[in-house]
Amino acid sequence: MNHYFIIPGLGNSGPEHWQTYFETTSDNFIRIQQKEWDAPACLDWVNTIEAALKGYDLSKVILIGHSLGCTTIAHWYAQFGKTIKGALLVAPSDIEATIYNFPATGFAPIPLGKMEFKTIVVASTNDPWVSLERAAYFAECWGSDFINIGEAGHINAEAGFYKWQQGLDVLSQLD
Repeated sequence: MNHYFIIPGLGNSGPEHWQTYFETTSDNFIRIQQKEWDAPACLDWVNTIEAALKGYDLSKVILIGHSLGCTTIAHWYAQFGKTIKGALLVAPSDIEATIYNFPATGFAPIPLGKMEFKTIVVASTNDPWVSLERAAYFAECWGSDFINIGEAGHINAEAGFYKWQQGLDVLSQLD
């Protein structure tokens, strides 16, 4: 059985977010809880992922990141180099863009090395936190399959993504 670890972005994913919906679909979906959601430090977030995965068969681990959670997964892989089954990276925020003015430390520069496991980047054409071109660039660098789902904003609750069945269908490509 696969174990799905949910890695939300800045502020955590609220009750109407698709990550919360995913979490309710099965007991093998586990949200990684960070100590600081609003002013995160990259090293803390990365180490929290590493601690959460201890004791799990990594060949059955799939990470599900949204926004800054995607960057955190890239940093986790860059630091630890561990191979897992796969990762779904949805709306990877561009922490290096001038528009990104949240109090997050240590996340830039974004690691651009290829991840040695299957990854899928899902992006939209009108995401305020990452251009489609930058999301495609991240996907290319990370060795990810790339899915453009059109005008979907930041692919979050604010954009209407709660019971995101298409997301679960994309996730099944990693099984």
